[in-house]
Amino acid sequence: MPSTPPRTPPGGPASSLDEPLRHQILAALAQHRIATTSQLRRMLRPDGTRQLMSRALNRLRANGFTDCTVLPGANRSRTRAWYLTQEGARLTRDLPVLRGRPPYPITSATAASLKTPHTLAAVRTHLAFAADARRLGHEHGPWDWTPEVSHSIGEGERVVADAVMHYTVLESEHRRKLRAFVEVDRTTMSSERLAVKLIEYARLFQYEAQPVGRRRQAAAGPAWLRWYPVFPRVLFVLTGASRVRLENRMSDLQAMVAQHPLVSALAREVRLGAAVLEDLEQHGPAHNVWRPLTGGEPRPWTEL
Repeated sequence: MPSTPPRTPPGGPASSLDEPLRHQILAALAQHRIATTSQLRRMLRPDGTRQLMSRALNRLRANGFTDCTVLPGANRSRTRAWYLTQEGARLTRDLPVLRGRPPYPITSATAASLKTPHTLAAVRTHLAFAADARRLGHEHGPWDWTPEVSHSIGEGERVVADAVMHYTVLESEHRRKLRAFVEVDRTTMSSERLAVKLIEYARLFQYEAQPVGRRRQAAAGPAWLRWYPVFPRVLFVLTGASRVRLENRMSDLQAMVAQHPLVSALAREVRLGAAVLEDLEQHGPAHNVWRPLTGGEPRPWTEL
C-alpha cells in the first residue's frame, strides 16, 4: 500500500513536512510504533546514508512530531529508538495506509522503554524479510507488515498476532501472494505459554461468529474469511537465549502440534514453522532456516 503524506493543519508548520522522506518516517513510525535510526534507514532508504535519516529525524523532533529514547549499550555510540509524539500521531491519523488502525502515541521515554525491546525485535524480523524481497525481486515493504493485529476467537477472547505479514513472490510472470501471522518470542515467557499461542490460532481457524439474536447460518463459514482468502501461515521467530534453549522451545511447539487435537487439525490445513531471528538476519528467510512444526528438515518459509 502506498504512503500518502500526512495532512498538515491550517497554520501548522507546513515547511517542516515538505519532504517525502519526512512523510514516510511519520507513516513508518505510526505503522511500526518504534524503530532505530538504522532500522528506519534500512526500511525507507536502504541505499541512503545514516546522515540523511538522522537529519530528517532531528528536524521532526525539533518540530515536536517525534521523540526518542537512548538504548543501553556498552559501546560509545548512542543508539536512538524513535517514536511519534501525540502531535505526530495526530498528523498520521488519516493516512490511508493506517486506515482502521488508530495511532498509538507514546507519551514518555519511560513508556517507550517498556515497549522497545519487543518492538525492535519485531522490526528486525520485518527487515529480514524486506532484505530478502529486495534480493529476490519480490514485494514486501514497510506497509506489508502490520503489528498487533487482533481477532476474536469467541467467548470474549481474542488472539493478538505480533504482526500480519503480506509478501508477494514473483515467479516468472506469476505473482503468488502469501500471508503469515508472525509471533516474535524473546524468551520472556514460559515455553508452555508460547506453545499455547498455537491453540489460540487453532481456535481462530475454527471460529464462526454468530450474529446476535439470529439463528445459526449453516453456510456462514469461519470468521477469518472476512480478512483473508486463505488462512495465513503461522511463523514463530525466536531470539534472546542460547541455541539449545531456542531449539527446546521449537521442540515444545512441535509437541503441541502433535498432542493437541485442535492444533493437529490446524496443522493439516495451515503451514506452521519456527526459526531463530539471528539465522534470518544472517542467511535470509528464503534459506533452509525454518523448522516445520509438523516435523521434517529445515526449509524456506515459502516451502513449509
